[in-house]
Amino acid sequence: MKIVVIGLGSMGKRRIRLLRQFDNTIEIIGIDSSSERQSLCTSEFQIHTYGAIEQISEKSEISSAFICTSPLSHHLIIRQCLEQGWHVFSELNLVDIGYTENLALAKEKGLTLFLSSTFLYREEIKYITKEVKENQSKGNYLYHVGQYLPDWHPWEHYSNFFVGDKRTNGCREIMAIELPWLVEIFGKVIDINVRKDSMSSLNLSYPDNYLISLVHQSGYKGLFALDVVSRKAVRNFELFSENLYLSWDGTPQGLSKYVFETKREEHITVYNDNCIDKQKGYSRTIIENAYYQEIVAFFETISGQENPIYSFEKDLQIIALMNMIEE
Repeated sequence: MKIVVIGLGSMGKRRIRLLRQFDNTIEIIGIDSSSERQSLCTSEFQIHTYGAIEQISEKSEISSAFICTSPLSHHLIIRQCLEQGWHVFSELNLVDIGYTENLALAKEKGLTLFLSSTFLYREEIKYITKEVKENQSKGNYLYHVGQYLPDWHPWEHYSNFFVGDKRTNGCREIMAIELPWLVEIFGKVIDINVRKDSMSSLNLSYPDNYLISLVHQSGYKGLFALDVVSRKAVRNFELFSENLYLSWDGTPQGLSKYVFETKREEHITVYNDNCIDKQKGYSRTIIENAYYQEIVAFFETISGQENPIYSFEKDLQIIALMNMIEE
């Protein structure tokens, strides 16, 4: 099997690394317009790299493409890959440019068009989903996600990658990561109130923090605070109702449930210690397991074994919600 990974930055390298774990017989080809990134990946992973799809000589032998470039470029690259007859795995898009056309093209050619939504594959999210569904009572949640924007990619200035662009800004990326699982668990958002402004010295063309009040179809209400200002990388979630209390600090070890009978908060183990894969240099809340599970799900979708838990169709609804929040 030959697979092309387009975009050889931090996410592209993550996908290459995890593809090797998934099946070390896969032949991986890398594409990036940066000759420096090409050289680094050739050296690190011993793969062939090119500057563009047109330069690949063995295009007909490739079965799938992983698109790991900046979001605004995705729709054109997706179309190009579908035209080549390749199944497509896309990272977050943040905008819905080309969705209708690419969905139609994928259907016409009988190809898989798979969209990443990594948190839906986190074991902690699966546990929270199960608990909420089993309790079936109204409740509230408080959720804060924040990290200082210059710390996202410490090797480059924030204005030099997509979070510096108002259309694909850092706060919008946080929304795109978190809203899919919040909506999946608590249901469609039927009412929303937003407060936003800027409170940092960062040179940004967009608000650097949001307080969002959400009312879900299930009856749950949530307060979602997000920012690119917090000097400590934080992900703190608290859910409370008459029959359920859960808290999570975003780490694999940080999920807890309050047991009413014993009046004690108990740690919930959702990972075996030897299964937690973490890369040096990333926030303690970032682990590799869910990224790997997405890759498994992609190939299961291609083979018809499973239906994806997220899709471009669902993402259209999330993007519409993000647009409403940013209005």
